[in-house]
Amino acid sequence: MKIEILGTGCAKCKALEEAVKQAVAQSGKFAQIEKVEDIMKIMEYQVVSTPGLVIDGKVVSTGKLLSVDEIVALING
Repeated sequence: MKIEILGTGCAKCKALEEAVKQAVAQSGKFAQIEKVEDIMKIMEYQVVSTPGLVIDGKVVSTGKLLSVDEIVALING
């Protein structure tokens, strides 16, 4: 599983990254977590509002800070 956090480094983006790490630990699954700060890469996902969350190439959230529980639900999808 590959999880990408899309954002240029704002407080919400950093908070989402931490929440993702906690959610992956809670889920017990192995995931590669990558922070994407390159605006051109973010645009490739057609995300205009950050932070964005991408799981296995699919955008699952944009523009909001998800809770750890919400992220666990998405991971277990």
